[in-house]
Amino acid sequence: MEGNVFTRALDGVKHVRSEEGSVLTKPFLDLCKLLLPLIDKFGSQMSCIKADVVSNIMKLESKYASNPSRYRNLYTMTKEEVESKIARNSSSCTNALVWLNRAMDFMVHLFHNLLEHPEWSMTQACTDSYKRTLKKWHGWVAMSTFKVLIKLAPDRKKFMCSIGGSDEVNVEIEKLCRNFASVLEDNHRFLASFGVDDLKAP
Repeated sequence: MEGNVFTRALDGVKHVRSEEGSVLTKPFLDLCKLLLPLIDKFGSQMSCIKADVVSNIMKLESKYASNPSRYRNLYTMTKEEVESKIARNSSSCTNALVWLNRAMDFMVHLFHNLLEHPEWSMTQACTDSYKRTLKKWHGWVAMSTFKVLIKLAPDRKKFMCSIGGSDEVNVEIEKLCRNFASVLEDNHRFLASFGVDDLKAP
C-alpha cells in the first residue's frame, strides 16, 4: 500500500468496525502493528516498550488464529475469560488488550499534543501524554523506567522530520488521532463494563 504510515493507518482504521459497529480483532491488531514503526522513531531506548506492545499483539493474534470465526469480534476473548474468572490474570488476553489499548492511547495523546502545542518540547509532550494515559496504572518500577525513557526523548524537530512532518501529514495525523481515539474509547467502555479496565502493573 502506498503512502506514509499515517496514510496506511487512516485506511486501516476504516475497517476496524463491522457493519454492526463491533470492533473486529484482526483489523484492530493490524492497525496497531501499522503504528509500531513510530515507536522506533523515538530511538533504541524505546525497544523495551515496543517489545511489550508486540508481545500483547502476538498474544491476541495467537488467540484469534486458534479460531478466527469465533474470535472475529475483539471482545469475545474477554467475555470468555471473565466467565472463566481468568480475565484479571497477567497472562490473559484481557490483560494484553488492556495494556495494548493504553499504549495506543499514549501514542494518540502524544501526536495530539504535538499538533496542539507546537511550542512544547518532545519531553513535555511525552510527559503530558504519560500522565493522561499510563501513569495511574503503573507501579513504582514501571513509572521510574518510563520517566527515564521520556527524558531521553529525541529532539522535537528531528522527530517530526523523521515522520515526514508537513502540513499534509499533520492533517492525516489529526484525522487518525480523532478516528482511532473513538475506537480506543469503545474498548475502554467495554472493558470497564466487565470491570477489567483497571488492571495495574507491578
